[in-house]
Amino acid sequence: MLRDSFGRVATDLRVSLTDKCNLRCTYCMPPEGLDWLPSTQLLTADEIVRLVAIGVERLGITEVRYTGGEPLLRRELVEIVARTAALRPRPHISVTTNGIGLARLAKPLAEAGLDRVNVSLDTLDRDTFKRLAHRDRFDDVIAGLAAAQDAGLLPVKVNTVLMRGVNDHEAVPLLRFCLDQGYELRFIEQMPLDAQHGWSRADMVTADEILGLLTGSFDLTPDDLEERGSAPAERFLVDGGPARVGVIGSVTRPFCGACDRVRLTADGQVRNCLFANEESDLRAALRAGASDAELSERWIAAVAGKRAGHGIDDPSFLQPSRPMSAIGG
Repeated sequence: MLRDSFGRVATDLRVSLTDKCNLRCTYCMPPEGLDWLPSTQLLTADEIVRLVAIGVERLGITEVRYTGGEPLLRRELVEIVARTAALRPRPHISVTTNGIGLARLAKPLAEAGLDRVNVSLDTLDRDTFKRLAHRDRFDDVIAGLAAAQDAGLLPVKVNTVLMRGVNDHEAVPLLRFCLDQGYELRFIEQMPLDAQHGWSRADMVTADEILGLLTGSFDLTPDDLEERGSAPAERFLVDGGPARVGVIGSVTRPFCGACDRVRLTADGQVRNCLFANEESDLRAALRAGASDAELSERWIAAVAGKRAGHGIDDPSFLQPSRPMSAIGG
């Protein structure tokens, strides 16, 4: 198992397929984009599937989530999902996406074995979307959400980051929209993972503030805490249920003590935390001819060194040099 020195066991693997993205969301990267990784440094589809298979068959991984950048930009995504679904024991497979291209890919992905999607949507206003993402693709995201639901990728989850003075007034409309459409909304505190290093705690809309924005319009009841387990979202029944809303307070309500996640970057580095400044290279060993057993040993050693928490509140905290797009959510 992938056990760290604090007794936590990693069973949830987040795999970044690319650092490229077709949006330029202000909390992630600058309008002009970033210098993308050279294609030679990216793991091939065969390398990705081999490492995922090692995680599933040897190391106890039960959930695999493909992320980016934007994972739908990876040409082999459907193939990678199908090969992942063929592993035994079969892991639960999901994708986190901005939704662009999902209208076309939702059905093929479902047929390949994808179980679920998380789609980012920060606003219901087209002009605000353009200002946030520097692209006019609002309709594509809405169409992608509908296609995912039609394809049976349920529950369709929506990820929303509220920003002070930008879209924080949309908390209630966004929840109403998701309730009406049958989507499950997750509000996420803005995290210090932007390429520009412009994050400010003062500008972040906190979990407490998010709940305050919602409780004037909805009756929120804490969901069963035992069901949460290691899930990052605190879930609340909306108006008695069964609909739920989640709040992920990564900064002000950290859940590090129950974390069961480990990350593999698009260039084959193991990361134990979104905010880690340390990485362990599996790509070099893989390409040098390491056996599955040797790669497993390297992976086990990497996770053993996982820190107790992300340390954002520590005065010595340094924002990771890699932005979110290069780490993978």
